[in-house]
Amino acid sequence: MAESVTEIPINIEETVRETVQNVTDKPTSSIEGVAIAYLSLVIMAILPIFFGAFRSVKYLKEQKESGERPETMSNKDALMFPLIASCALFALYIFFQFFSKEYINLLLTGYFFFLGVLALSHLLSPIISLIVPASVPNLPYHILFTRGERDSRSDIVNYKFTSYDVICLVISLCLGAWYLLKKHWIANNLFGIAFAINGVELLHLNNVVTGCILLCGLFLYDIFWVFGTNVMVTVAKSFEAPIKLVFPQDLLVNGLNASNFAMLGLGDIVVPGIFIALLLRFDKSLKRGSEFYFRATFTAYILGLLATILVMHIFKHAQPALLYLVPACLGTPLTLALLRGDINALFNYEDQPAIVESPVDSSKTKKSD
Repeated sequence: MAESVTEIPINIEETVRETVQNVTDKPTSSIEGVAIAYLSLVIMAILPIFFGAFRSVKYLKEQKESGERPETMSNKDALMFPLIASCALFALYIFFQFFSKEYINLLLTGYFFFLGVLALSHLLSPIISLIVPASVPNLPYHILFTRGERDSRSDIVNYKFTSYDVICLVISLCLGAWYLLKKHWIANNLFGIAFAINGVELLHLNNVVTGCILLCGLFLYDIFWVFGTNVMVTVAKSFEAPIKLVFPQDLLVNGLNASNFAMLGLGDIVVPGIFIALLLRFDKSLKRGSEFYFRATFTAYILGLLATILVMHIFKHAQPALLYLVPACLGTPLTLALLRGDINALFNYEDQPAIVESPVDSSKTKKSD
């Protein structure tokens, strides 16, 4: 009887110790902290789409003035993209299952460090031009490396930049070094936002049909890999690279050293973003002095993102964001265009109309031959 009495305090002590350890190991987060995290993710998602869309209009104008034809996604590219993305995602999942996660992330970190520095430099360029004092000269430089002589000469490196670009590069390298050394979530988000803005600005859908094919394909892709398997969630949690935006839910408890993160993939920003940017360029082509379709679809994107967060919070399960974003981003402009009588104009719009050779020109070519 005495033995059993002496065993009880020991068991209680061990239980209390394990309970305290479990509580201290799991980051605590308040309701306010969770709300701040989700609100911050929404803001970080909509800002790249907004600024990237307007930068895409400027970029297209510059391309047309220079006579260059920017590369755009074709219908075939849009159809193949979900399949290629699925292969890449599953390959990463296999790598994480059979190889050390540390070595894979080391390679990927170096690759995304290089891309992130370039993306951040491109993003900072107009900002630096505004804040640098006029007393600091903006000197032009030109790196030219050629092969051959005279008529047979070809350019290997032909790059022009300015002293302001050097400042942008130095700042980006410092931020990149911070990310490499600390993997801090703020540095991750800076790179992620830079990727997202550059993606929306530079990746162009030529017409609405291509956008519909791409969004519908990725709609099915996202649902399958999130609900059908654990592949998407496993890769997202194992992949240590700035391909997602994160914000700590325990920020109010643990400050900047918080570790319980809510996350949003860059694909859920860039893919709808390039379609919304296309609608802004369509609005500009109508020359009505308004941005009706852009603003309506932009608002629908925000509501779709809030719906994603709400469902995820209610069911406590990861949600494919495109399940809610694609119907919002496709249904809104198509319905409004149908009601306003712009449906034909919407589907006929192209950033770069295809060059069709006229019969007269083709007959002249045959005669000259």
